Amino acid sequence: MKADPKVQRRLLDLQAIDTTLAQLAHRRRSLPETAELDAQARELSALEDERVRAQVAVDDLDRDIARIEKDVDQVRARKSKDEARLASGSGPARELEATQHELVSLNRRQSDLEDAELELMEQRETAQGALDDVQRRLVEVRERRAATERRRDETLAEIAKEEEFKRSARQPLAGDLPAELVDLYERIRADTGMGAALLTAGRCGGCRLELSGVDLARIRRTDPDDVVRCEDCRRIMVRTNESGL
Repeated sequence: MKADPKVQRRLLDLQAIDTTLAQLAHRRRSLPETAELDAQARELSALEDERVRAQVAVDDLDRDIARIEKDVDQVRARKSKDEARLASGSGPARELEATQHELVSLNRRQSDLEDAELELMEQRETAQGALDDVQRRLVEVRERRAATERRRDETLAEIAKEEEFKRSARQPLAGDLPAELVDLYERIRADTGMGAALLTAGRCGGCRLELSGVDLARIRRTDPDDVVRCEDCRRIMVRTNESGL
């Protein structure tokens, strides 16, 4: 295949654009924010599980406290009834004496219930503190996740803008080059990621290998408009005054 040396050099401009586009695509796939968001999602999941357990603990204690409060109210109501009976002084002496004994038992029962309630309330305060703490940490992680998402979106917008700019420059450049040359370039680029490279000081810019004396001699014998390729990586080698020929 033949192409004007100036046309061949323009392949390097095309390759520079394609290299930038490949780098932008890689940058999009490997954004650090993506890994951060994955880690934050796992952290949020673990915290949400912890929050559920903490909430269940508080709810269980609330039910226990409510049950004891109901028992205390029943004891107080019974005490009020007995105290009213004793205050009236009516009824047989044996019944009044039994009522006094019942009041003693009720007072002891009320004291026991109130002690148990106080202990449960202390446990609830601790449980509520644990719930408040996990909820605070949830808020912090959600805020960090939102900030990470903003950074990711800003970076993706920058990448998309640069890609659009590069593609708009690529289209007319590729359109001005010979179709046969572009087809060859595209086939090589599809296989290797790079279709054309500069030959500098006897070294291929694609595979970075130094050409043998035989290969250099062969290239020297070719016409300037011949499209030459590296024997190792098969990429198009663009020759300039710096090629060492």
